[in-house]
Amino acid sequence: MNKPSKFLELLDGYITNYMPCSVGASHHTVTSYKYAFRLLIEFMYSKKGIPADKITFEQLNYGNLMEFLDWIEKVRGCSVSTKNQRLSAIISFSEYAQNRNFDAASIFRSSVVKIPMKKAQKKLRAVFSVQEVSILLRLPEDNKKIGLRDKLLLSLMYASGARAQEICDLTIGNIQFNLKGATLNIKGKGGKSRRIGIPDTCARMLQKYLIHRKIELKTVRHIFSSQTHEQMTVSCIEGIFNKYVRLAKEENPLLFQENSYPPHSMRHSTASHMLEAGVPLVVIKNFLGHVSLQSTQIYAELSQNTVDKHLKEWNEKWFPHDSIENDEMREDNKIPEFLNL
Repeated sequence: MNKPSKFLELLDGYITNYMPCSVGASHHTVTSYKYAFRLLIEFMYSKKGIPADKITFEQLNYGNLMEFLDWIEKVRGCSVSTKNQRLSAIISFSEYAQNRNFDAASIFRSSVVKIPMKKAQKKLRAVFSVQEVSILLRLPEDNKKIGLRDKLLLSLMYASGARAQEICDLTIGNIQFNLKGATLNIKGKGGKSRRIGIPDTCARMLQKYLIHRKIELKTVRHIFSSQTHEQMTVSCIEGIFNKYVRLAKEENPLLFQENSYPPHSMRHSTASHMLEAGVPLVVIKNFLGHVSLQSTQIYAELSQNTVDKHLKEWNEKWFPHDSIENDEMREDNKIPEFLNL
């Protein structure tokens, strides 16, 4: 059996032990970093003819790394923010590698630090109006099993302002029902937990759903399941969300004017509507689980954007103008087992 290269040896330690154990990185962060290095290995093989077990630090020079970043953006179609995330993974590993084997990794590290992050064009976040949210929540047919699940899913996303992954992770044991609604214990980014309340209407819908599925007493069960897995995935939520946004656009062509509404749009909408209702920013910060008020400040801008949008629609109504990978690699470029996703 061939001895692994210094690159793979150090990368194994970085991914397997350093990130999850020493840094305490979340499972999602580790998975993202794994994928970054899978892409780098694919690039080195497909474009440079170097299989995974032959990659050396010397080959990860400035020129090759710049070609790799250009490749994932132009060929793989990565956004600028995703490209920067891949670069962040490489930067972090380069520091780790140099600290453990300076002679082997110094060229790699000196090349990496010369590469700047690319500035991404600031995009306005898509936000639903209150009317649009109301339309979305009415679309699922709750007299059917899947429709009942989808109606609760969309309602709970709006009521809680939770991220898609946080919704996926919710279990029966995370819910406490009370006379005024329910309290959810949500585990957010970085393992930070928060308790938030949801209103009675949503709480009763949630309780009815759990009883319907006969899981109301099974504390370890996840609230939402897919047709194939006990725990729903983010990609499944994305599919559900896209389905109802598409239907809403077809039935309401004058509404839903943004090109894209990812699931995170519901979280943005919740925060924006709370702000418009007079809820203080610091309360919204705690409700959303933001670490700093600066993160929440974006919703003040979102709210103004909503105002501007309505003013534009009003002006146009009353003062009209005249007339998108192929992830499979060849067998001889064996991806290390520790990079399995």
